[in-house]
Amino acid sequence: MKRAKLIYLISTGLLSALMLMSAGMYFFNNAMVQEAFTSLGYPTYIIYPLGIAKVLGLVAIWTKRSTTLREWAYAGFFFDTLLAASAHLVAADGAAGGALVGLVLVLTSYLSDKRVVE
Repeated sequence: MKRAKLIYLISTGLLSALMLMSAGMYFFNNAMVQEAFTSLGYPTYIIYPLGIAKVLGLVAIWTKRSTTLREWAYAGFFFDTLLAASAHLVAADGAAGGALVGLVLVLTSYLSDKRVVE
């Protein structure tokens, strides 16, 4: 197996696990997530749509049916992780690590996907 494809599969698999765990928290541990969103200054009404968007974004990335949808999914994950990391850094709550790992995984998956496709 080519190195680029292996990097793509590992980074996309880890990104998928992170996003599915995050979406699972949004749906099944909503009270805790609402508290976290409130402490960061985000409205709580975006929790369920954001969880749905994360699941749909993973579907778009893994199915590869539409290049445009895949690009939008990566863009959404990039902005989600970037804004989460910046919110945690500004709040100085010490919880930015997960978002920064997510940001690295998004970038690694996206860039390795470009190498695998070409």
